[in-house]
Amino acid sequence: MKAVIRLPLSPPRFTMTSRRFTPANPAELRERGVRLFRENRADYASDTAAYKAIAPKLGCSPDSLRVWCQQAERDNGQRTGLTSAEKDRIKELYPVNLSSLAR
Repeated sequence: MKAVIRLPLSPPRFTMTSRRFTPANPAELRERGVRLFRENRADYASDTAAYKAIAPKLGCSPDSLRVWCQQAERDNGQRTGLTSAEKDRIKELYPVNLSSLAR
């Protein structure tokens, strides 16, 4: 009769309830990406083509670059939506809103 050796199973790397950590990119990188996009947009057939070409040079995904550019447009008043300052203010007020609901 052969002996059966059972090895402990390693835990899964990510569970369904765990969230992946997304490192924040430095503000300088975001600003550089937005500047590169604005300076070189005319060289490409579409915004998507520009994002796909410029993002690897920065070491980020095209979607990250797209989000940064859209937020910069909001901050400059060229696009509707919440500006960065408004988002920061909402984050400041969020704990206050929770404490007022607990009463």
